[in-house]
Parts: sequence; structure tokens; C-alpha cells
Amino acid sequence: MKTTPVTLVLIARISAEGVSDFRAYEDAVLPLLPEFNGCLERRLRNLDGTIEMHIVSFASDADFQNYRNDPRRAAHAGLLEKSSAKLELLPMAALRRATEIMQCRDISHGL
Repeated sequence: MKTTPVTLVLIARISAEGVSDFRAYEDAVLPLLPEFNGCLERRLRNLDGTIEMHIVSFASDADFQNYRNDPRRAAHAGLLEKSSAKLELLPMAALRRATEIMQCRDISHGL
């Protein structure tokens, strides 16, 4: 049986007071992704850390659900709650890779 990969975008809006708790939560749970066939493809953050965006993929929806239900994530849920982060999780459809559309260049020097 063929599984369908899952791609998600997470947008987190965090109060300034909650940034350190949110980062502690992420530091605890993001390393679990590979155990569930998950990959953090991209992680972006604004300059003051109050908005963070993740692009995450999983081999299947079952892998994603298993990640969400892992008791190690639940053990750190207090940090997420304490951060007062407002989360928006958006299921997305993967299109062609950006490198197929255009050649990417290093723009980080201009930031």
C-alpha cells in the first residue's frame, strides 16, 4: 500500500515574554521528527523571535499523527502552554522544488 507524504506549515505567534519557553519546547520536540519519518525542511523566525514558521514533512499522515501523540512531546507541552504561542497549522500540497523552477542564490549576505 502506497502512503501519501504530508507537508505542513506551522505559523507560531509568540508573546515577547514567551519566546524563551517556546524555544525550549522546540529544542525538545524537533529532534524527535526523524523517529517519525519527519523532516524540518525550513525554519524561519522574525528578528525579535515573536513569529516563527516551520515547513515540515512526514512520509505519511500516520507518521505525523504518531509524532503528535508521542508522550515525549506531551511531557514538554507545559513549555508550549507557558509560551502563550498561538499556532496555525496548515496542510499544504508540495509543488515542484524551487531549484527546478529557478536557481537559488545565497541572499543571506544582504540581510
